[in-house]
Formats: sequence, C-alpha cells, structure tokens
Amino acid sequence: MKRKKTKIKHLIIGLFGLLITAAIVSIAAFYYVFNMPNFNHIEDDTYLYIYENDGFEEVLQALQNKAEIRNVANFVYTAKKLKYNQAIKSGRYKLNNGSSNLALVRQLRSGNQDPLQLRFNNIRTKEQLAASLAKQLMVDSLSIITLLNDKDYAQTLGFTDQTIIGMFIPNTYEIFWNISTANLFKRMKQEYDSFWTDNRKAQAAAIPMTENEVITLASIIQEETNKNDEYPIIAGLYINRLKINMPLQACPTVKYALGDFALRRILNKHLTVESPYNTYQHKGLPPGPIRTPAIVCIDAVLNYAKHDYLFMAADASMNGRHAFAKTGAEHMRNARKYQQVLNANGIK
Repeated sequence: MKRKKTKIKHLIIGLFGLLITAAIVSIAAFYYVFNMPNFNHIEDDTYLYIYENDGFEEVLQALQNKAEIRNVANFVYTAKKLKYNQAIKSGRYKLNNGSSNLALVRQLRSGNQDPLQLRFNNIRTKEQLAASLAKQLMVDSLSIITLLNDKDYAQTLGFTDQTIIGMFIPNTYEIFWNISTANLFKRMKQEYDSFWTDNRKAQAAAIPMTENEVITLASIIQEETNKNDEYPIIAGLYINRLKINMPLQACPTVKYALGDFALRRILNKHLTVESPYNTYQHKGLPPGPIRTPAIVCIDAVLNYAKHDYLFMAADASMNGRHAFAKTGAEHMRNARKYQQVLNANGIK
C-alpha cells in the first residue's frame, strides 16, 4: 500500500514537472515567435514605405530591403495570426531596433505611421511644384498637375488655374506621407486660410489688393532681388506704378513669359513676346504669380515702403542691389552705367 502511494506521488510529481516544462517551453516559444526583437540592426530614422495597393509580399520585400529580419518565418506567422495580411494599410512607418514581431505587426496593422516634414521652396512652375511634392509624398506628379490645371476645381477653392499655385505657401508642414492628392490640396487651402490672418487681410485691403494680387506681386519682387531689405522698397515702387496705371515693366515677368529663367540680360527683342505675363506689353499685374513667393516677400508687400520711387536698375557695382530713381532721366543714367558694365564683361 505504501509503495502504491509512493508511485502515485512520483507520478504526480512527474506530471507536475512535465506541466512546468511545457509551460516554460510555451513561454519560450511565444517569446521567440512573437516578442523576440525582430531586426539584427537598423540605422536610426529608418522608415518602411507601404504604397497603396501593396500586398503582403510587397510589404515583406520592402521590410527585407530596409532591415535584416532575424526570422522571416516568425514574422510571416505573426502577421497571418493577427490577419495583417488581410488588412494592409499604406503609410510611412518608423522601424525600431527593439521592435518585436508582435509590436511591428500591430504597428503596421493599426496604420500607426509617422508624419514627415513637408518642405518646398524656390518653385517657379506647376511642374516644379508637382515634382517637389511627389518626391516627398506618395502622390504622383501627374495627379497634382491635373488638379492645378483644373479650372473648375481651382474655382471651388477660390482661385483660377493661374493663381492656384499661390495657395502653396513655402513653409514646413507636418503631414502624412500617404495623403491623397485631393486631401493635400484641402490641407494646403487650410494652411493658406490660416496664413491670411485678419491683420494680413486688413493690410491687403488697405493697399488695396486682393490676397491673390499680393501673392502675385510678392512673386515678382522675389525674382527681382535676394536682398531682404530691398523687398519692401521694390514692392512700394511697383505699387506706385499700379496706382498711376503705369506698366510694371518687370523683367522677371518677361523671363517667365519666355520660359527662360537663366536670361542674364533682357534685350529689346525679348520685350516683344506676346504673353499676358509680359508686363512691358500689358499694364497691371500678370494673371498669376510667377513663382511661389516666400512669406518674407508676401509680408514685404503688405508692409511696403512708402516713397516716390518709380524706377530701378541693377546697381553698376554688380553687388546684386538696385539703384532706385524718382525720375526717368535719373533712371536712364543708372541704367546706362549698368549696361556699360554688362558690355565690359561680355554679358549679352
């Protein structure tokens, strides 16, 4: 009887030992499959980009291209166990060295992506804008160009197809990489509306100018100089001309009309180009901006310098500055000095 009890006791102890071993193995297996760090090593700021319509195979390939996965089979098992392969979301996802299979799959399945800092500047044409945006976002440049050229769509936002480029005010915007083209435009309109505070609107009305006219003039003065202190002076000069119905005669508008931004010298033959953007041929502002002007230039128009200047010529010292004049005679003297320097340097 005593032996029988001893055997039962040993059996219970053995079964208990097996249960403990099985539990340890199960926990180890769970850790190995689900919670073990997934990558051998990845650099900081490594991102996984998942495009719209990407399938699980594309995601897996992109992961392997970005980082060395320790055990692909474990990741695949975890993804399928959590049904991620049936719920793939596009986006830009930051990869972390300590991320486990479980954490990574949950991150991707939830669409918990990281926004990026969208920046664009020094943009002169719609094509350049579309290329810059498409380079940073999932959207393609063709879809951007299509909306920029859509007259009816531009009108719904309060623009024409010639002024809508001015809606994109150069700045830094936190935005998700996989934003759609339509939502991108809506976001830029929201940013544009936020930029035009009551104070800025009041300043524009006092000139008087519309928001689009301010941006168009700002685009011209930015092309005229890169000297910040000259922006308000040039803005005031052109406003003086507009007020007396005098042609702007802005050389940058001729370059824009010709599509040749590398021209170093505007000749008489250039001034005859037929275009609504040629302010030598047409009075008033051109129909839209000739670039996306910087905020400093927009504010320079709103805070333009009040003076009597009507003319300007590039300074003969070739320092990038301008010689301003109140009379045509004074201006001609300044212009001749500059032309003599151009001739002496063989600039044609």
